[in-house]
Amino acid sequence: MKLIDKYIFTKFLQTFFFVVLLINSIICVIDYTEKINDFLKKKVTAAEILGEYYLSFVPHITNMLSPITVFIATVFITARLAARTEIIAILACGVSFRRLLLPYLMGAGILATFTFLMNGWVIPRTNKIKVAFENKYLKGTFFYDERNVHSKVAPNTFAYLQSYNNQNHIGYLFTLEFIVNKEVKQKLSAERIEWDSLKTVWRLPNYKIHTFNGEVETIFHGTNMDTVLNLRPKDFESKHLLHETFTLPELDDYIAEQLRRGNTQVGIFLVEKQERYAYPFAIVILTIMGVIVSARKSRQGTGMLIAIGFLLAFVFVTFVRMSRSMGQAGTLDPWLAAWLPSLVFAGITALLYRTVPK
Repeated sequence: MKLIDKYIFTKFLQTFFFVVLLINSIICVIDYTEKINDFLKKKVTAAEILGEYYLSFVPHITNMLSPITVFIATVFITARLAARTEIIAILACGVSFRRLLLPYLMGAGILATFTFLMNGWVIPRTNKIKVAFENKYLKGTFFYDERNVHSKVAPNTFAYLQSYNNQNHIGYLFTLEFIVNKEVKQKLSAERIEWDSLKTVWRLPNYKIHTFNGEVETIFHGTNMDTVLNLRPKDFESKHLLHETFTLPELDDYIAEQLRRGNTQVGIFLVEKQERYAYPFAIVILTIMGVIVSARKSRQGTGMLIAIGFLLAFVFVTFVRMSRSMGQAGTLDPWLAAWLPSLVFAGITALLYRTVPK
């Protein structure tokens, strides 16, 4: 690295961390103001607020806004260089614009790699603490209200519950069917199914087993049965931000498990997985765009370039939110929903690059 590269690289990282600190401070103050009544009502201690909630909230926000903070930092430092005619001097010395991008790309590459590692393994663990805190103090008591729950619990074996009470871990109108070639071979039914936390098994009082052999049906009645199923009480707990609490390996396992059970409503988890790969790419793209939009010396001064940077950052955040919502709803393919904002901004960056002085 040459002297100018070290200068830009150092300023880039320093400005990034300054922007992160500034934005996090503002967001934390706003968040605390919104939640202070809940904290007082639930009598949450200062140690819990700071040590549990905000200690995990800050990494979450930092990660979520990382492409934007990188973009704003890039615009800020490049606009200052342009205002002092330093970029013109660099280009006049025979340095190409592509070469000028090198220290920015080095900084963006480091941040992108760090973001990917944090996003895939570290942030989900801190999110577990944050989500648990929110469920305990900020959310009301969760009641599982879904009806007519179907789940594939084993090959050719399907479970059904008309309803489930997650407070006492009791399911109602339970059936377990063994189906081969679209024919029911055996059916286990009970008015209720109860979770035994000591034995970690399901208990079925007053059950019936229907066995079908052609047109012949045999019925067996029993008073009590303990059984193990590929269902747990946690499957009926709150799914509030569950997708944010899984590491990448855990996310893959959860998606595969849900698909094995026949649950195709995993759009939010598929989008979350793809976004963890798209975010580092977005950091690099927005860094390049930030340099391009702020490299020219503007008559309006640095403030105008920084304002444009904030506007583009707002557009990107809005685009990400809209695309994510469509991916979760199934309107867009999860892969496309996660990558579309980055790909669109990559295309815009390529067009803008044609206009810069080489």
